[in-house]
Amino acid sequence: MTVLDDRIEMAEESTELTLDVMFEWLEKLPVPEGYKTEIVGGHVFMSPQRHHHFEIIFDILEQLRVTYTRKQLASDVRIDFPGRLNGFACDVAAIAERSVKDGKGHWRYQDVEFVAEVISKDTAANDYGPKKATYAAAGVPVYLIVDPYTGEWHLHTLPKDGEYHGAVSFRFGEDVDLTGTVVGLTLKTDDFPRD
Repeated sequence: MTVLDDRIEMAEESTELTLDVMFEWLEKLPVPEGYKTEIVGGHVFMSPQRHHHFEIIFDILEQLRVTYTRKQLASDVRIDFPGRLNGFACDVAAIAERSVKDGKGHWRYQDVEFVAEVISKDTAANDYGPKKATYAAAGVPVYLIVDPYTGEWHLHTLPKDGEYHGAVSFRFGEDVDLTGTVVGLTLKTDDFPRD
């Protein structure tokens, strides 16, 4: 039996496709090192991490350390969100202080206070579309999209009824004012590189 035969057999044995089953399959695949893998609406997406992408993520994480402990921050870690088969690996997630992981060792989406996604060309539509809608439906208070291709950031706040009702966009160099949100700080964008 080949590896493919094993995967097909496993798929036939399962009557219900779940995130756990899908991630189990992904763990058996030869995913190249340096690729981010996530499931959006039941579809698997893999994208390479570019250096500029990493620089922005790292910059945001460093700035968030003013408000959040290291243990409250996550990057490219699976968090299951509501909706059909949404296992996201957020570029940056900040978790509420009171949070505890679920029985499987995953952060609960209900405890996510802040998410930042840095746009990759191949998955940009997810960040602006289904992921934004999912974060709003999940009640994530602050969602920041950082686009190194346009040199802009887009802040989404005030989630209600599955939509964000607050939106602000500026070019890199303008601060992201989060002082009126649960995050409670200002993010500097002067050093965000463009791609």
